[in-house]
Amino acid sequence: MTKERLYLFDTTLRDGAQTNGLDFSVEDKIVIAGILDELGVDFVEGGYPGANPTDDQFFEKKRTQKAAFTAFGMTKRAGRSVENDPGVQALINSASDAVCFVAKSWDYHVDVALGCTNEENLEGIAESVKAVINAGKVALVDCEHFFDGYKANRDYALSCAKTAYDAGARWVVLCDTNGGTLTHEIHDIVQDVMTVVPGSHVGIHAHNDTEQAVANSLAAVRAGARQIQGTLNGIGERCGNANLISLIPTLKLKDEFAEHFEIGVSDEGLANLTSVSRQFDELLNQSPDRHQPYVGASAFATKAGIHASAILKDPHTYEHVAPDIVGNQRKVLVSDQAGLSNLMEELKRMGIEADKKDPRLVDLLARVKEREAVGYSYEGAGASLELLARRHLGSVPEYFTVESFRVGVERRYNALGELVSMSEAVVKINIDGETRMSVAEGKGPINALDIALRKDLGHLQESIASLELVDYKVRILNGGTGAITRVLIESCDGAGHRWFTVGVSENIVDASFQALVDSVTFKLFKYP
Repeated sequence: MTKERLYLFDTTLRDGAQTNGLDFSVEDKIVIAGILDELGVDFVEGGYPGANPTDDQFFEKKRTQKAAFTAFGMTKRAGRSVENDPGVQALINSASDAVCFVAKSWDYHVDVALGCTNEENLEGIAESVKAVINAGKVALVDCEHFFDGYKANRDYALSCAKTAYDAGARWVVLCDTNGGTLTHEIHDIVQDVMTVVPGSHVGIHAHNDTEQAVANSLAAVRAGARQIQGTLNGIGERCGNANLISLIPTLKLKDEFAEHFEIGVSDEGLANLTSVSRQFDELLNQSPDRHQPYVGASAFATKAGIHASAILKDPHTYEHVAPDIVGNQRKVLVSDQAGLSNLMEELKRMGIEADKKDPRLVDLLARVKEREAVGYSYEGAGASLELLARRHLGSVPEYFTVESFRVGVERRYNALGELVSMSEAVVKINIDGETRMSVAEGKGPINALDIALRKDLGHLQESIASLELVDYKVRILNGGTGAITRVLIESCDGAGHRWFTVGVSENIVDASFQALVDSVTFKLFKYP
């Protein structure tokens, strides 16, 4: 039986960026776009070119290789032509494959927010879509507040959707912008929309204000919609958006959907889903939700007792899917072998050949668990995990050893009478039996340490010439004066490689230096 194609549209970098307290940097957006592209979503909505400097910089370069890179913005203003509307022109001229317009579909908003007539709003939708198509790009229309608008004025809401489709929009997306529509309403309204727009052109954009965004998205698919919009880990304004991390395995593993539909995420991508979710949380500098479906640390955890006894005999007794399918692992507290298969798979991804009977693997697993217990997190720091594994298995050369380091901070007035803070670091390392000491000043203690560490590595200096520290995140893991600090560092080189390293200590400088040393070592080992 031929399966129908379902399309996934990710709006993490646009709608997700409206999460309270979240502020993506350009570098964050580049990394996340790469993760999404590799995962296999069909559309990656990058943001709103022309709206802010971050999105302007992000759109200066091509961000995705597989997914359609999508720009978001408003339809043309009433009383203007598309040629004379700066917003529409910015979208058309952006480095995007597709343009997604947000269009009013609730007549109340047309009057209050746009201050134009219903007919002028319809004209804006049609002309904007045609302009994008003429520019050779895919046109999408997000019908904002569609379900509330439908309940207030069914005929006008449907006319907005039909106008977009008739103008040539590839996708007409029905948005539950306030997130208050219930599942049975979503199903019935989507079916009604299909009387004017074919389901093959209908999408769903659900918010989670009643904690039904995933259920509402699935209801829309059952009613005939063939595109789903959502975000990684369900981030988004207020209570968030539909969670793609939950939707993807449901679509691929549950018979009601898997027997009839296919999506762009491969089985290999599905097996990386837990890693993707946790890496994303590390980028956001937040703790992963242990109870998140499919990928949470507790999603397949069972305490000792009758559940544990049964699951050891047959995992199907208390698991709705096998954890390894989504890259997670079973946690049975009475099992000494929990996690070894997961470690083997991780080593395989790193290109490390290992025999499961090798006793060093049991020691390595114990070492990883021991370090995670004191605060290390390797889900978002793959480079540090690879170094730990390779060191344990004896395949990482000792390029240099750190004999000591110190750093000081001085606050003083400069020659202009301005109050400034300066940091000075001293790093003493041993290379090939020779001790070298480097001193450097920096804008802060970590910057000074970074410069001093890489200032003089002798014959290795040329190998790290293109190494750059891209991002630096700090997480306080517990309270009190002896708080444990975790530092995550992102690095890159001139060849486009990116890697993440981690350090943990009661001292933030010490934790940072651990991550810095791992970053340099990984560059020398992996990308010499």
